[in-house]
Amino acid sequence: MDLALDALDWLGKPVSCRSCPHEAMHRDGRCRKGKTCVRDRRARRVERFFIEHAELAAQYLDHPYFEVRALAAKFADVFALPPLLADPEPEVRAMAALRLPANRVAPLAKDPDRRVRIAVTSRLTGKALLDMLNDEDYYVRLIAVRRLEPELLPLAMADVEAEVRRWVARRLPEARLIDMAFDADAMVRLEVAERLAPRRLGLFAADPDLRVRFTAAERIPVEGLIDFVDDRDPLIRETVTRRLAERRE
Repeated sequence: MDLALDALDWLGKPVSCRSCPHEAMHRDGRCRKGKTCVRDRRARRVERFFIEHAELAAQYLDHPYFEVRALAAKFADVFALPPLLADPEPEVRAMAALRLPANRVAPLAKDPDRRVRIAVTSRLTGKALLDMLNDEDYYVRLIAVRRLEPELLPLAMADVEAEVRRWVARRLPEARLIDMAFDADAMVRLEVAERLAPRRLGLFAADPDLRVRFTAAERIPVEGLIDFVDDRDPLIRETVTRRLAERRE
C-alpha cells in the first residue's frame, strides 16, 4: 500500500506537500508524506514529526485540530504551555497538566472532564492529592490511592468501588489490614488474605469465597490449620492434609 496516497489531512482532504510551510524539509527527506507529517490526520504520523522536529512544536499549539495541539503540547517547551490549560479540548488540557508544574495545574482538579482530572491527580501531592479521594470518578480516586502515603489510605477503605478498595488493601499498612478483612467484595478480602500476618488468618476459615479460604490455608501457620480441617471444599481439605504431612516429614 502506498502510504502517500493514504495521506489525508484533518479535514479529510489529500495532504499537499507543495502548499506546506515545511515543503523544503520534505524535499531533503526530513519529513515524509504518509509517514512523518504534521498535516496528516493520523496521530502517529503527526507524533513522528514532532519526535524528529520538537523545535517546531510550539508553532502548532494553536492548530485548529485538537490532536495536533495535544501532540504539540507533548513536545513543546513547557513555558509555552500555560495557555493550553484553558483549551476547549480535554485531551489538550490533560497533556498540559501532565507537563506543567503541579502548582500550575492544581486548579484543574475540578475540571469537568475525567481525563483532565486523572492527569492532574497524577501530579498532585499533599492535601490536594488527598482531596481527590472525593472525586466522583472512581478512576480518579484509584490514581489518588496509588499515590497517597500508605498511612493516609484508611480514608479510602470504605470507597464505594471495589477496585479502589483493592488498591487500598494492597498498600495499606499491615496493622490496619484487619479492618478490611470482612469487606463485601471477595477480591478485596483476597488482597487482605495475601498480606495479613499469617497468625491472624484463622478469621478467614468461614469466608464464603474459596479463593480467600485457600490463600489463608496456604499461609497460616501449621498450628492454625485446625480451623480449616473440616472445610466444605475438597481443595482446602487437601491443602490442609498436604501441609500437615509436610510438617511430619
